[in-house]
Amino acid sequence: MPVAAAPEAQPVLTLEPLQEGVLLKRYKRFLADVQLDSGEVVTAHCANTGPMTGVLHVGGRVRLRFAPSPTRKLAWTWEQAQVPGADGEPVWVGINTALPNRLVRATIEAGYLEPWLGPIAAIRAEVAYGANRRSRIDLLLTPAEGAADPRPIYVEVKNTTWTDGDLALFPDTVTERGQKHLEELMGVLPDARAVLVPCLSRADVARFAPGDSADPRYGELFRQALDAGVEVLPCRYDFSPEAVRWLGVVPVQRHSSPATEGAP
Repeated sequence: MPVAAAPEAQPVLTLEPLQEGVLLKRYKRFLADVQLDSGEVVTAHCANTGPMTGVLHVGGRVRLRFAPSPTRKLAWTWEQAQVPGADGEPVWVGINTALPNRLVRATIEAGYLEPWLGPIAAIRAEVAYGANRRSRIDLLLTPAEGAADPRPIYVEVKNTTWTDGDLALFPDTVTERGQKHLEELMGVLPDARAVLVPCLSRADVARFAPGDSADPRYGELFRQALDAGVEVLPCRYDFSPEAVRWLGVVPVQRHSSPATEGAP
């Protein structure tokens, strides 16, 4: 598999204007109180229901999107958080778990992943598959006519914000759902291609590995998936108030610990 970084940051998604403030607290998983720079305190929707290991900092800077709607209980959505980066400098992290599928789709549509995926003719989202077709794949790609590999491509996207230095890790907690996704990706082989895309929602990382310490079973399945032929394309992104930019594909490690990197 080729490994490459984009020669320049490539914008793949333009964002609605974001407002900055300070995180006061996050509670009931879905809620966060933020004091905006104007001094106003607002309650924002938190689309990330996980533990947010390493990126949840009360008192830290955050960015919110204001989108009032009759169908929404909250007008504000928490989009980004500023945290200490791998080099000690602040870095902005995308924490909205509803965004990665859009990011990866936009990256594919822009042609940036063609060296890995080949030319793509069509993209469908949330297509039923797996045991009894009870799961849904994030993206199902149809290769363009004449592609070197004509098999359909099943793409599973995982928002990734937990790090150890410049090593990005997923998951940051036990995820039976994530384990099932790996098993179902292996299940489409060899009639189709199976691709796991860790969406690295921060610019300070340079490698990706499974989060063995958080979910040892996921790590085992991850290595089984690699051996079975599942492709892993960790895509790195940079977040600003106006846009998200693609920074390229980073290398994959089989283990999160260098001491075990040579192990099966």
